[in-house]
Amino acid sequence: MGWVRVIRLEQITMLMVMARRAAIRTPQGWAISVLLEVGTIRECEEHGWMIDRADPHARDRALAIARQEPPFGLSSDKAVAAIEDIFGSIGDTCPECQSQRD
Repeated sequence: MGWVRVIRLEQITMLMVMARRAAIRTPQGWAISVLLEVGTIRECEEHGWMIDRADPHARDRALAIARQEPPFGLSSDKAVAAIEDIFGSIGDTCPECQSQRD
């Protein structure tokens, strides 16, 4: 479940519901979920491999989340390392799609 924030601007009151990220059991799983969430990577629709979207702004957003909101029990340095480790292991093409073209 998420948490609720009430914002009062002049005479207008807005109710915003902020969803919490799902609990992920491993740093690698958390890193993949963050990279997917911000659009740094995507899944190949046909084979399910993770593919780099080549968006430097999305990568910066993922690293900012790792620094500012690391998962429980993980330091921000280790969270950044998990993001960089997963990001470094993902290519810009699906290996199976590439082999079908050859």
